[in-house]
Amino acid sequence: MDAQMLGGALQGFECDKDMLIDILTQRSNAQRQMIAEAYQSMYGRNLVGDLKEQLSSHFKDVMVGLMYPPPLYDAHELWHAMKGAGTDENCLIEILASRTSGEIFQLREAYCLQYSSNLQEDIYSETSGHFRDTLMNLVQGTREEGYENPAMAAQDAMVLWEACQQRTGEHKTLLQMILCNKSYPQLWLVFQEFKTISGQDLVDAINDCYDGYFQELIVAIVRCVQDKASYFAYKLYNAIHDFGFHNKTVIRILIARSEIDLLTIRKRYKERYGKSLFHDIRNFASGHYKKALLALCAGDMEDY
Repeated sequence: MDAQMLGGALQGFECDKDMLIDILTQRSNAQRQMIAEAYQSMYGRNLVGDLKEQLSSHFKDVMVGLMYPPPLYDAHELWHAMKGAGTDENCLIEILASRTSGEIFQLREAYCLQYSSNLQEDIYSETSGHFRDTLMNLVQGTREEGYENPAMAAQDAMVLWEACQQRTGEHKTLLQMILCNKSYPQLWLVFQEFKTISGQDLVDAINDCYDGYFQELIVAIVRCVQDKASYFAYKLYNAIHDFGFHNKTVIRILIARSEIDLLTIRKRYKERYGKSLFHDIRNFASGHYKKALLALCAGDMEDY
């Protein structure tokens, strides 16, 4: 039925964008994959192809983005962050700092299948220095799972503290090795030990000692360990307020997190910034693009 409604919406005299929003933003990703199959067998046409043909600009980015399975959506974003002139380092940081080892394995596979290219090799050729080393470590997806060792945590905290004092290449390597490979519960302990030793939060210490994309990436990893939903709330707030509405970032986070932790992200956003995410999107976006983002964001009554 959804496929039939979409067919009518896309193949009529004028594209019914409201119908597209009503259906595609209110279904799970798994349901959207089934709708795409039904659409293909019903019309002998590719739904993503038709969406690309009929829509334009940021509205198209939202509707088409919703149709990708999550690993392929991440792969698509990474590919576009690196191809062409210049590299979108912020996209690389946001995705690779926040995904689990399992998610990284799946997006690497999707990247290879979709683009006949190796993600590690592409990152290696598009980035440099300790920023590159850290990304290469993350993309291997070798983070330990769930294991805690308090004695080791004190030792690692000392290494991090020294890395913030010394700032040599060797210390940068040790810093990123700990942050990319230790489990989240272990890193929690490390961060607490760090605070005891230095009297400082690790994010503040890193901001004081390092700069550039290496610093941004390391801080992103630490923020994701501390509270992933707060990290995304912070990224959304910056994208909406500091960059004059950075559409790509807003779209990417809303789509990628919609079935994971978007409710928690919305909660953190409201707690931290006083206004709801719904309110801010409504004030900064317009047209069907705004409608699609708000439908994804699904505001509470108090947000209206």
